[in-house]
Amino acid sequence: MAFVLRVLLLLGLCGSASSTGQLTTTSTPGVLHYELPTMVYETQGTYEPGFLGPLFRMVHNFLQVVQPHDFPLDIVTKLIQRKFDISVDYKEVAFYEIGVLVCVLLGLLFLVFMPLVGCCFCMCRCCNRCGGEMYQRQKRNESCRRKYFALSLLVICMLMSLGIMFAFVANHQVRILIQKTKDVADSNFRDFQVLITETPKQIEYIVSQYTATKNKAFSDLNSIDSLLGGGIKDQLKSKVTPVVDEIKAMATAIKEAKAALENMNSSLQSLQDGSMQLSNSLTNVKNDIENSLNNSDCTSGPASRVCDGIRTSLSNLESNPGLSQLPSVDRELNTVTDILRTDLEALIKQRCALIDEIPDVVRNQSMIVVTDVKEVLNSISSDIHNISQNIPIEETLLELSGQLNNSNRLFYEEMPRLEEYDSYWWLGGLIACFLLTLIVIFFYLGLLCGVFGYDKRATPTGRGCVSNTGGIFLMAGVGFSFLFCWILMILVVLTFVVGVNMEKLVCEPYANKKLLQVLDTPYLLSDQWEFYLSGLIFGKPNINLTFEQVYRDCKRGRGFYGTFQLENVFNISDNLNIKKLTGNINSEFENLSVNIDNIELLDAQGIKVLRDFAQSGIDRINYPLYLNQTENAPTKVDLVAFSSSLETQANQLPEGTLKQSLNRNAQTIRAIHQQHILPMEQSLKALKQSVRILEHISDGLPEKVKEILSSLDSVQNFLTNNVSFIVIEESKKFGRMIVDYFERYLQWVLYAVTEKMTSCKPMATALDSAIDSVLCGYVIDPLNLFWFGIGKATVLSLPAVIIAVKLAKYYRRMESEDMYDDSSDLGTWQFTL
Repeated sequence: MAFVLRVLLLLGLCGSASSTGQLTTTSTPGVLHYELPTMVYETQGTYEPGFLGPLFRMVHNFLQVVQPHDFPLDIVTKLIQRKFDISVDYKEVAFYEIGVLVCVLLGLLFLVFMPLVGCCFCMCRCCNRCGGEMYQRQKRNESCRRKYFALSLLVICMLMSLGIMFAFVANHQVRILIQKTKDVADSNFRDFQVLITETPKQIEYIVSQYTATKNKAFSDLNSIDSLLGGGIKDQLKSKVTPVVDEIKAMATAIKEAKAALENMNSSLQSLQDGSMQLSNSLTNVKNDIENSLNNSDCTSGPASRVCDGIRTSLSNLESNPGLSQLPSVDRELNTVTDILRTDLEALIKQRCALIDEIPDVVRNQSMIVVTDVKEVLNSISSDIHNISQNIPIEETLLELSGQLNNSNRLFYEEMPRLEEYDSYWWLGGLIACFLLTLIVIFFYLGLLCGVFGYDKRATPTGRGCVSNTGGIFLMAGVGFSFLFCWILMILVVLTFVVGVNMEKLVCEPYANKKLLQVLDTPYLLSDQWEFYLSGLIFGKPNINLTFEQVYRDCKRGRGFYGTFQLENVFNISDNLNIKKLTGNINSEFENLSVNIDNIELLDAQGIKVLRDFAQSGIDRINYPLYLNQTENAPTKVDLVAFSSSLETQANQLPEGTLKQSLNRNAQTIRAIHQQHILPMEQSLKALKQSVRILEHISDGLPEKVKEILSSLDSVQNFLTNNVSFIVIEESKKFGRMIVDYFERYLQWVLYAVTEKMTSCKPMATALDSAIDSVLCGYVIDPLNLFWFGIGKATVLSLPAVIIAVKLAKYYRRMESEDMYDDSSDLGTWQFTL
């Protein structure tokens, strides 16, 4: 037991020592996930009887009728405490065993009276009594009685055959008992070998996970600029980005406004110049046409009407005077140009760059703290490595392996003796089965010969040989029954007493765990120990460590440490002090201090740019005036249409200088359209586009700038008052993240050692294999089925003997018979030799 205690303690110490330096993961992406290597065992946890299950359950139901009482927990406890002295509580024991005692009493009566009756029956027949006289009195219901006896004997023989089959099957299970036991034992030995082999791997895995966790922490420490600095930057960016985007949009608007003003000014200048040139060109053409119309050719009748029409239309040949009167935007352009001398976008980008540089600032200012934290983690790693190297786990496992090998060797050394005993048992059961089989065969042969050889027309003295042989077979079966059934009843009674008590006092209470409750009774196995198991393992009988709890925990695969409560010898929680181990890391992070200078998002010069742009006057420009003029044509009349009309009217005139002059003027007007009207129309389009842009930019411009300045002031207050708080909170968050790795790791180690490492499941499986599988499944169940089958056939042999004796009279050849005389009025019988 000292060796077992040493093994348990070392397994717990291995886990605790390795756990002292291991840490856990966080829920952030890329974290480590720990999964202790599981041990795979091959032994099945429960026994399955297979196709024999219904037969075993049938016997169990019979036992439930014979012994309906629950497990006598109090009686068994008292018997153990009184060293199995039943003299004191014999009444309680007798009451519990009343069903068994009744069955045993009936068996003993059968045992006593069967040979006694057989002896008396034999002597009685020798004296020509009890059916020994070879004479059969004729009766009118003879045929009915013969058929009834034959059918009854057939049914009884079939039931006896069924019982014999049960016995044969049970006896065959005994034959394969040893091989099944070998297989179960080998499987359990291999499971223990797996436990011994996999335990160092589990310990190595737990130790190695500290390195993996440390590397993860090192990776995060090396990325402190992106993790800590990035966190600070992201919080500031979330507040700063909206107003920065608005300022950048306003800087873009200023540039667009300047470009629009320049385009607008250029378009206005082009229109003024083009309008002046157009007006001069149209005046010259108009004067030339008037001079041509003053020609004498216009005085004739038809020509005069054409000339008058042309002269009337000349009033529309003028330019639009409004285009030359549009006001200039030089003042606004000069104002915006002055504003753009300060690059607002460059200013805001420069200020934002200070926020983007925060990760670099954090990295530079935290180099010393990061180095110190790494040294602390390396020192913990060194301590863990030293502890794991000092644990004598290999020596203990070698010793445990040696003990296991010795047990295996001893088991196989005892196997030949067990096989010898098993062969005796099998041979004895086979003889018993064959004896009953012989009796049943005699009965079957008697029925076969008697039924098929019987001639109803034959007189008792004239029965055939086959029928007579059937009767002899029946009497042979009776004789063998008297000779052997009482001996078989001895076997039935002995196996019944053993089987029923083993089933009710061992197998059933083990299945429902009441047997373990008996062992857990305080002061039961030792008068000085309240809890026997804890006193046996630790020498501390006051620790609440029970067989039932150990079995339950081992059954579900719990580790040795938690199952056997090894914290009473070596408390992992005290040695695995998470606060102590992480305290050094926390103390190093307390020295982490990141200083970020005050960030001015936009200086006074940038603010002045915004205000000047709001007061630049572009919002006061009369944009409808410009837009209305852009909708008007440069001339009052369409020059192309006018020239076509002039040309048409000129063609109505007779050939001459007038017609030629007017056609030449029409061509001139077309040239004016190409040279002046088309460029002016392009300038009008450009002017309209520029006006639309400026109108959009200037729409609510003062209010927009006011809102930007208000947002800027709010963000600036946030930066001034909260940057230091954000830095402190993010630093604490980063420190907690690093420490949390190790806290979770240590918690996982504590759980792995107490619940998962070195699972004691092979112990529960071995106990189940020994009691549930081998003892109850391979021994007791076949034993109960054996006595059930033999007892059933033996008991049924009693009515079979009675019926066979009566039936033999109908098949055997008699030496004398009754003769019936039909001439007698009274119908008398005559006895004839």
